[in-house]
Amino acid sequence: MRSFNSLGGDDPYYSRLYNETYVKLNPAVTTAVIQTKIGEVYAYLDLLPQDEYRRSRLYKEWAAPQGYIDSVLVTLDKSATSFAAVVVMRHERHGLVDAAARWRMGLLAPHFCRAVAIGKVIDLNKVEAASLADALDGLAAGMFLVDADARVVHANTRGHAMITDGDILKDIGGKFSAMDLRADQSLRDVFAAADAGDAAVGAKGIAVPLMTRDGERWVADVLPLTSGARREAGASYAAVAAVFVRKAALDLPSPLQTLAELYKLTPAELRVAMAIIEIGGVPDVAPVLGISETTVKTHLQRVFEKTGTNRQADLVKLVAGFMSPLKQE
Repeated sequence: MRSFNSLGGDDPYYSRLYNETYVKLNPAVTTAVIQTKIGEVYAYLDLLPQDEYRRSRLYKEWAAPQGYIDSVLVTLDKSATSFAAVVVMRHERHGLVDAAARWRMGLLAPHFCRAVAIGKVIDLNKVEAASLADALDGLAAGMFLVDADARVVHANTRGHAMITDGDILKDIGGKFSAMDLRADQSLRDVFAAADAGDAAVGAKGIAVPLMTRDGERWVADVLPLTSGARREAGASYAAVAAVFVRKAALDLPSPLQTLAELYKLTPAELRVAMAIIEIGGVPDVAPVLGISETTVKTHLQRVFEKTGTNRQADLVKLVAGFMSPLKQE
């Protein structure tokens, strides 16, 4: 809902207008992110009271001129960094979303979700290469096979480039080393533990956060190779672990969902909080959300009380911390 891509039947002018202006003024986005479930069907008015929707700028300036009064949607993907849904608009001549519309979307929803799942697999495994080395060289992430002493026994093309750049990793006597000193020590401990078998690190491996010189966050995913079928992958190189280095983009619950659950914020309170952060002060937020300034102030005061903040600047700082892919203690 942070962008609008039409499959047909739209007015290109209004599609462009939504992406340029109203994408940030959609009062139901916050609720959709924290309340909807992947594959389930919803009506827009399940997420927002109808009277608030009719008073919002989105309705008055974008939906009403086109005759749109509701929409039926299905959530396709949710993560810490993204939200995607298929949305079918309802014109006033068709009325609000009814049981028949929900049923029809329910028939399509599994196919939409399956297409997204297949797309993810294709993105992660673009082609089956002729050899393991070719496949690893095609990865966007840097990949390294290391032994118990952190010596690099094999690296893919991206991995070699990372070491050459010297921004995230460095080569010290042929050993895998992170520029971040704390992360480097953690990785050495993990490699040593991996030599003792999967049980020491965990069969699913471990993720170690990395930091570049410019403060950009990355992650090193370490997978032990010392037991089971994985042993064959590392046997010819005497490797004890495979390390995949990538930018931090974790499949965590939505930061908004975490924020709402931690501070017990209602959907209305969270909508106001995010609108205050993204749009501005109370006078600017009220017409966007379709509520009075008094109501905005009431919700904002409750947000302050629940989060332990006193000023808008403090609230912005708090929310920014939740939006960081890797929050530091």
